[in-house]
Amino acid sequence: MGPPPGASPSPLRPPGAKVRAFVIDDSAVMRQLLCAILSEEDDIEVVGTAPDPYVAREKIKRLHPDVLTLDVEMPGMDGLKFLENLMRLRPMPVVMVSSLTSQGASATLRALELGAVDVVAKPQGDPRTTIPTVGAELRAKVRAAAQVQLGRAPRLPPPQSPASGALAAGRREHGLIAIGASTGGTQAIGDILQRLPENMPPIVVVQHMPPRFTAYFAERLNAQCVLEVREAGDGDRLQPGMALIAPGGRQMDVTRAANGYRVRVYDGEPVNLHRPSVDVLFGSVAAAAGFHGVGVILTGMGGDGARGLWAMRRNGALTIAQDESTSLVFGMPERAIREGGVCEVLPLDRIAERLIAWASRD
Repeated sequence: MGPPPGASPSPLRPPGAKVRAFVIDDSAVMRQLLCAILSEEDDIEVVGTAPDPYVAREKIKRLHPDVLTLDVEMPGMDGLKFLENLMRLRPMPVVMVSSLTSQGASATLRALELGAVDVVAKPQGDPRTTIPTVGAELRAKVRAAAQVQLGRAPRLPPPQSPASGALAAGRREHGLIAIGASTGGTQAIGDILQRLPENMPPIVVVQHMPPRFTAYFAERLNAQCVLEVREAGDGDRLQPGMALIAPGGRQMDVTRAANGYRVRVYDGEPVNLHRPSVDVLFGSVAAAAGFHGVGVILTGMGGDGARGLWAMRRNGALTIAQDESTSLVFGMPERAIREGGVCEVLPLDRIAERLIAWASRD
């Protein structure tokens, strides 16, 4: 999820400076609601709004915001076209605000490929209940976006073909790979999974995303990978060559089953403000797989996953963190490293080959 190759890095903000946000949405009511949510706490200042990309273009030149929130579907020039132009001419962090529709989810995933940093679901229903439930997530993602230095973590070129070769039967039958990510993770996860052969041990993934978006994320990955990739369902049995994505808005964990593992998908409480939570997944893999497991924590803001990765390492698993130079936001890997849960720190382009090497050993 980075800008096009050659894009200039975003300038660093002075320490302690407020995040200067700019809201683009064709609905006056939605602009007002987003401004209220972002202004709820003192560290974010909404410096301007616009009903469409044409008005936004002129105001952005004058106001120099740190972060944009951008609606996907707007009349005239839609959000995707505007984003494509923006990332080519004036790269800056963008958080997409999308409706929970099939069209909105599909367009938002395309926006992430074009260089948007993150996505939040458009607030629905009564503003009196929307602001406290959606507000924390939106503000956290805008803060995270303001930390991103565009151009630091360029997208890897797609592999010519996935790695191939027979893997040891023991790893295929008993091994289990768990991956967790947040801001910048959709691109990082895709870069890894596209490089893995079809005979890999089963893979379980938590990517912080809203409901419905994870299903489209899984579909898109399935079309790009030789692995079978799909959104997880409660009770699904994990098999070699399969990667299951945790559904947005629900928790997912792993349990032992006869001759393997199953996933449990349920309506649990948020953990670390997240549902799905990386800590929930990693903690369950620590208990279910022990030294047969491997945990990978990728780019993202906050500390979700650090505790679970430490539990995996304590139980004998290999644990890997993405390095700072290739992370869009280094928060989650950095916290896991600091808390002692990481065996190896690797750049994104070496993680897939490390997983293949691990899976190839009996």
